[in-house]
Amino acid sequence: MAQPLTNVGSRPDAYGPAEWGLTLTIGIIWGSAFLWIAMGVDHLSPGVVAFARVALGAGALSLFSRARKRIEKADWVRIGAVALAGNAAPALLYATAETTLDSAVAGMVTAGVPILSLVIAAGLLRQLPGRPQVIGITLGFVGIFLMTLPSLSGAQSDPAGVGLVLLAILGYAISGNLLVPLQQRYGGPAVTLWALILSSLMLLPFAAMSLDESEFTLSALLAVAILGVVGTGFVRALAATLAGRVGAPRMSTTTYLIPIVAIVLGVLFRDETVQPVAIVGVGVVLIGAYVATRAIRTD
Repeated sequence: MAQPLTNVGSRPDAYGPAEWGLTLTIGIIWGSAFLWIAMGVDHLSPGVVAFARVALGAGALSLFSRARKRIEKADWVRIGAVALAGNAAPALLYATAETTLDSAVAGMVTAGVPILSLVIAAGLLRQLPGRPQVIGITLGFVGIFLMTLPSLSGAQSDPAGVGLVLLAILGYAISGNLLVPLQQRYGGPAVTLWALILSSLMLLPFAAMSLDESEFTLSALLAVAILGVVGTGFVRALAATLAGRVGAPRMSTTTYLIPIVAIVLGVLFRDETVQPVAIVGVGVVLIGAYVATRAIRTD
């Protein structure tokens, strides 16, 4: 019997210490990833940064025997979809976007992942959202609009960069839902390793074509190394594990911490500024995602 495209988590109860620990760890690491991407693309081409992060992540995970579990033939198409939608495409899209987009803005727009994840989960599970979900989803998209207003007015970012990040978070939402049954079958490290290996193959041509556009400085190499090992390999395995435990919509609430971390790091280390309306937008997204996440629970 074929596996469902997505599934509810194996632990649908309220979060315990393990779930909260995973959520905080993932949110902090993902929030800091935007700083490492921005430091990388200061000297390296987006193609090199995208390839290096997934290749380094795969290399780090391959050191662990649990991650080298064999995948059955029937599941390779899904692993490939996770590799494309959740790894290769977002890695390239984010690296390209942050050549014209502040890392703080990129982090704030990424807070829309829970909204899209809820919509996709409802469609795959053939379960229409209730009124609280509709309210939450509507608030979330209003918040995303408010967050993108600074870019639309030309404040240290551009609409094209925001559009690339929106495409990336759509990929994350799709991938997060596909991860749930795969993680429940193989475990988070194994699914992540094989998806990252496929992603590396997908991104290799982009890196090869843009090597001459890169300046391999020590700061850029260190930033990409941290991004790859910690901000890609390690954290993607943790995210896959959390998705299998609590389901994709609840796992994606880890992105609630991303705007806070990205804003703080962007202001402290890159002299970035954040418009007040964008901060208001973050608050609206968080409220909307909270309302929608409550509604998806069935217990």
